[in-house]
This record gives sequence, structure tokens and C-alpha cells, in this order.
Amino acid sequence: MTTSEPEQPKKRGLRALLVDVTPLRQSPAFARLWCGTSIAQIGAQLTIVAVGLNVYDLTQSTLAVSLVALWALGPMLLAGFIGGALADRFDRRLVSLVTAIIAWVSVCTMTVISFLEVSVTWPYYALAAVNAASSTIMGATRGAMLPRLLSTQLLPAAAALNGITMGLAVTLGPAIAGVMVASVGFAWTYLLDAVLFIGAFVGILGLPSMRPEGTPSATGFGSVVESMRFLKTAPNVRATFVFDLIAMTLGTPRVVFPAAAALVLGGGAVTVGMLTAAFAIGALVSGLLSGPLGSVRRQGRAVTGAVAVYGACTAAFGAVLLVAAATQSGSAPGEPVVAALVLAAITLAGAGAADNVSAVFRTTILQAAAPDEVRGRMQGLFFVVVAGGPRVGDLVAGALATLIALWAPALIGGLLIVSLMLVLWRVYGGFQRYDARNPTP
Repeated sequence: MTTSEPEQPKKRGLRALLVDVTPLRQSPAFARLWCGTSIAQIGAQLTIVAVGLNVYDLTQSTLAVSLVALWALGPMLLAGFIGGALADRFDRRLVSLVTAIIAWVSVCTMTVISFLEVSVTWPYYALAAVNAASSTIMGATRGAMLPRLLSTQLLPAAAALNGITMGLAVTLGPAIAGVMVASVGFAWTYLLDAVLFIGAFVGILGLPSMRPEGTPSATGFGSVVESMRFLKTAPNVRATFVFDLIAMTLGTPRVVFPAAAALVLGGGAVTVGMLTAAFAIGALVSGLLSGPLGSVRRQGRAVTGAVAVYGACTAAFGAVLLVAAATQSGSAPGEPVVAALVLAAITLAGAGAADNVSAVFRTTILQAAAPDEVRGRMQGLFFVVVAGGPRVGDLVAGALATLIALWAPALIGGLLIVSLMLVLWRVYGGFQRYDARNPTP
């Protein structure tokens, strides 16, 4: 679609702040896809949590639980490249449908083996990896389809709506999974995911056929070479990946949450849950109040500012840990330090909000600026960055926490992010001038 559609009347007051739902009204196909994906994503979070709990129940080993994510990482990274290539060569609706069937079968198989009380872990590792890889291909293909369903001016609103979907999923899914596993067991939890997954099929089947436009992509490794060649000539698209990698590798302090809860903030597992939820709630609230984002023209500048705010909030979280550690001598072991915990939650909520704003504009630039014939591969690379970046960030945070102190990953990483944004503001001058009304790669 193009931007030739008449502009929507400007909203005033509170309505101007709230998320723009125009994409749901103007594109029935997008509305079905969004609703179906929203339902299915909650189910996906059920299984992610349930598999971890299931493996721990079978092994009583935290290491065994961590291997679930490790075994899934390789297939996810590979699927990002393969899925993007498939989306640029075949009907994207068909690619989504086939991979959705594979993902659904993996969940159904988990349900069956759980009802049969299979007591070995390898099937869960294998099925979780298949599910993660299939979901990655579905996500890359879905991202490549949105610019064909909506006008360019509605892409920020669509990205905000998708952010709300993820915020709700990561907030509600784990909570529902915990209650269900405790009350009815693993098998019924997997079964609920299989039922909710039907929403994804409804969304996909409601789409039109969508073959890639332009010159057909090369096959095999040549497809990857083509995408890398495009990236060399696309500084704005390339910048979205660079800025995201900086934020994720330097500003991912989640690995210190358990130790911070045990040694600094107090409260144990409850505190870990609060810190994790604070980030998700910040992202969700920023999505609900994303109305003004659709009118931002200098989206590259907005990405830079949002990542800088993310770094500042992350550094503030580190500062809270530093001050709390220095003043905790009067607290009983394990007793929550309420003031520090509240401040930590506020800083993480701010980081979550800034991260979501950055994601809205990075996604929009990637979808609007990349030509349709390479859009699938760019979306696949986006998922590779999203899957791999936080893992590298976990390693960096773990190393800094071990070598220096618990506060170091967030404080040092956050300050580095802010400093790098100031440098990149000048280095990526063209990205700062990127105009949403004339998207160029």
C-alpha cells in the first residue's frame, strides 16, 4: 500500500494519547491477524513457562532448565535466515500457514507425552526447539506482510498494537501458566496452548495470497549474500540493527535479578517477579499511550532518543543497586528494602517504556524502508538480532557482575549506551534525518 490515503482527523485530549486503533478498522485482514496472534501469543507464553517448570520437575536441576533455551537458540537463529529467505521467495501466507502447523503439532505432541507421563527430558528439548524455530519463521513472515496490509502511515500504530500484544502475553501468560501447572498439571497447560493456537490459524487463513514483489530472490546461500549486499547499501536499515544490538548487549541486567533480590533488595522470588513485571508493564503502558507516535516524522532521531532514555533508566537501576548495597547494613537478611525496590521497579518500567518506543520506530523503519523483495530476509535478520542480542547481553552482565559487583552491569552498561548514542547521533547523521514521509533504506 502507499500513503495516498486521506489523513485521519486529528484527535484531541486523552484520545490523542491512546493507542491508535485505525489499523484494526481500516484493514480487516490485519485485524484478524492481530486478534489471532494476540490470543496465540498468550498460549505460547504458557508453554515457555510450563516447559521450564516441567523440566525442573523431572530433573530438579536449574542447569537442565537453562538448557531448554540453549537448545532452542541455534534453531531460532538458523530459522531467522531460512524463514526470511522463504518469505522472499514463496507466498507468505502459505509459509506462515505451514510453519504454524509445525508449531501447533509440536505443542500437541508435548500435550500427548505429558498426558502419557514421559519422564525423560529430551523430547521436551527437541519439541521446544521446533516450536521456537517455527515461531521465528512465522514472526519474520508476519512482519514482511504488514506493509502489504496497511499504508505506510499506519505502520507505527500497527507496531504499537503488536507491542501491546507482547506486553499482555508476557504479563498474563506466565501468571496463567503458574496457576494452571499448580492446579491441573502440565498436560492441561499445554493443551490450553494448543487450543489458543487456533487463533493464529484464524488470522493466517483470513489473509490474501501474498507473493513477494519484484525480482525473485536467489536460492540457498545466494539469498543470504543478496541480503548482505542490500544491507551494505541501506544505512538506515542497518542502523536499526546497530542501535538495537547496542541496547541489548550493554543494557540487559536481568541476570542479576535473582542475586539482587537475595543480597541487596531482599524479597527473594517475589522481588524477581516484581522486577521482571515492572519492565513488561512499562512497555505495555507505553504501548497503550502510543497515540502521538504516529505523527513523528524523524523516526531515526526518535530511535536514538529512546535508546538513550533506555540507557539512562538502566543506569538508574544500577545506581539504585549501588546505593542499596552501600546502605543495607541495618536490614535483616532477606527483608525487602521497600524504598529501593520501588525505585528499582520505576527505573525498569521506564526502561521497558523506552525500549517499546524504540521498537515501534525500528520496526516501522525496517518495514517501510526495505523493498518488498528483501523484506522477509530483513525481518528474519531482525529476529536473529532479537534472539541473539539478549543472550550476549546476559553474558556481558554476568561477567561484569562477577568481576566488579551486582550494580556494575546496569550502571556501566547504561552509561555506555547513553555515551554511544551521543556519538552515533553524529556518526549516523543520515539516520537522524530519516523522514517517515519519504522512507529510504
